[in-house]
This record gives sequence, structure tokens and C-alpha cells, in this order.
Amino acid sequence: MPCRLAITSMSLGRCSAGHSLIDKLDMALLFGFKGIELFHEDLLSVAQQLPDGATKDNELEAAGIVRRLCQERGLTIVCLQPFAHYEGLLDRQAHLERLDQLSFWFKLARALGTDMVQIPSSFLPSSELSEDPGVAVADLRTVADMGLREEPPIRFVYEALCWGTRCDTWEQSWDIVKAVDRPNFGLCLDTFNIAGRIYADPTSPTGCAPNCDQAVHESMARLIATVDVRKVFYVQVVDAERLEEPLLPGHEFYNPEQPARMSWSRNCRLFYGEEDRGAYLPVADISRAIFHGLGFEGWVSMELFNRMMSDTNNMVPYELAGRGSIAWRKLIRDMKLMGDDPVPRRVEDPIPRRVAASL
Repeated sequence: MPCRLAITSMSLGRCSAGHSLIDKLDMALLFGFKGIELFHEDLLSVAQQLPDGATKDNELEAAGIVRRLCQERGLTIVCLQPFAHYEGLLDRQAHLERLDQLSFWFKLARALGTDMVQIPSSFLPSSELSEDPGVAVADLRTVADMGLREEPPIRFVYEALCWGTRCDTWEQSWDIVKAVDRPNFGLCLDTFNIAGRIYADPTSPTGCAPNCDQAVHESMARLIATVDVRKVFYVQVVDAERLEEPLLPGHEFYNPEQPARMSWSRNCRLFYGEEDRGAYLPVADISRAIFHGLGFEGWVSMELFNRMMSDTNNMVPYELAGRGSIAWRKLIRDMKLMGDDPVPRRVEDPIPRRVAASL
């Protein structure tokens, strides 16, 4: 399977800023994307436009609408995400409530026509999470077993966020995937989150952690030597900008309720190859390890988070989709990949009448 181009739906603009899912899907079609990671926020935005708002019945109806919208544009829904803050909860009643929510997500996944749910590592306060890694593993094995009982089975893709509370490196996420030991539970490798933990430090004047180059070299050697590529369900390739000033109190992106890496991630991710915008992470080195060292083939998603997504300018989805398409061509060239050629396609009917009527 050649590498195929996808993007996270929210990466083309926030619905809260007035960027409709229909417009974003049209831009994905226009710039040659083949798939999307559907953010639950975008699904809810469609449900909220139906009579009575975002009820569970309306969420399911919205899932059917989104599936048709994607089918009409030749877009695959790679996964539904993020099923966040699940593993390792000390409050076991809250844990059971999350399992009830997951059962509903299974219905959403079937209605959407996808077989995968993404789980990012939890970044809840440490006071709410068990220190025993066995609890998180058991919790994640529970959802994997639930997914195996579905027909067709639901897969889970687990991703280490670089500001995760108990899991913030790819090594920790790989240890968890191995410990869960289920065929439907795999790994998402994200170049930003890998580099964001071991190479970058947004609170440093240099933007870098100590011995960052050596850390990346050693980490990628371990990745190639230890990870079974069959357990990598998809990858995400993005970069981030080096800040002019450290992300400390007084910085425009500083948020006392967020880890610095989280605030940096929310505001400052960039597409691959955007050095002209300040990109500086060793994304090419990490990508070579993934594509050549591991031999990964499959979905490659441009999961961008950036302050531009909240800009209300109606050209935001167009610009972001165009930049993502350019980044993909650079990645194919630099990595010498067999991949989709993101040839722009014509949007024949931006809002099909029968779908628009249902909104």
C-alpha cells in the first residue's frame, strides 16, 4: 500500500470560528486529500444544526450525513478522534462512564464507516491518574477487548502526547501497545509529539532541550530496532515554529492551566517543510526513521494545530488545505515515497442539495 494523504478535520479551521465541515471537506477534495481524521467537535457541529441540537440520536444522524459528504468527495474517514482522558483514572466510576461513552462511539464509528478510534495519552492532572502503569494497560486492554467484540471489529490507535501526564514519549506508548497485546490496538507515531518531547523545549531561549540532537539520534535508532511496523496504524507528520521568546509567564501563548508544550502545540504547529514560517524540528530525520527505517506504508495525516484555525476569515480552510498539499509534495520528494499525487480536483457541487437540506 502506498502512503496516502490525510488531514485532521479541525486542522482546516475550527467550527467555533465559523468554518463548516462542508467547507473543510470541499477544500480537502480541492487539494487532493484522500482521507480525514474526523474530530468529534466537527461531528457535534453538524448535530447541533439539526432540530433539538446535539442529542445522541442527532449525533448518529450527523454521522450518516458526514459519511455521505465524505463519500461524495471520495474521502475516507480514517478514524474518529480523540477519545481523550480515558486510561488510568483514579475515579473508577468516571472510568465506567467513559466506557459507556465508548459504546456510543462504536455506534458513531459504524455510522461514519470507519473502524478506528484514536486515544491520545491522558494529560489530566497527576492527582486524577494512577501512578501504576498496570492500571492504564488494563484499562486500554478493556477497550481493545470491547472493540474486538464489535462486528466489524473496532481498532484503537494510541498516541503519546509530548505533554502527557504518565505517557509522553513514543517509547512509553510502544510499551503500552505491547503490554495491551491485542491485534486491534496499535500505535500512532507523530513527528511533532516525538520531537516536541526530546528535541524541543518551548520554555528555553533556544527552543531546544539539552543534548537534543543526540537524543533524537538515539531515539530513532531505538525506534527502528524495536517497533513492529505492523502495529503502526497510521502516522502524523507536522513541524512547529521556534518561538522568539520563551513560553513563560507574560508570553502571549502562556496559559497557567496548561503545560508549556501543550500551549505551544495548540498555537504553533506548522506543516512539513515550512522553515520560512519558523519550522525547526528534526521532522525529516524522524520521517526517515519511520518511512525508511521501519518501512511504514499507509495513511499519513497532517495533524496541524495552530492559532490560525481560530481565525474567522473564510479563506482559512483554503489556505490551510493548500499549505498541507504543498507539504505533502515536499515530503514525497524528500523521502522518495510512493504516495498519492495531491492533484487539485474540482468541487462540482460544494453543498449537495439533499445534504444541505438535512442541515
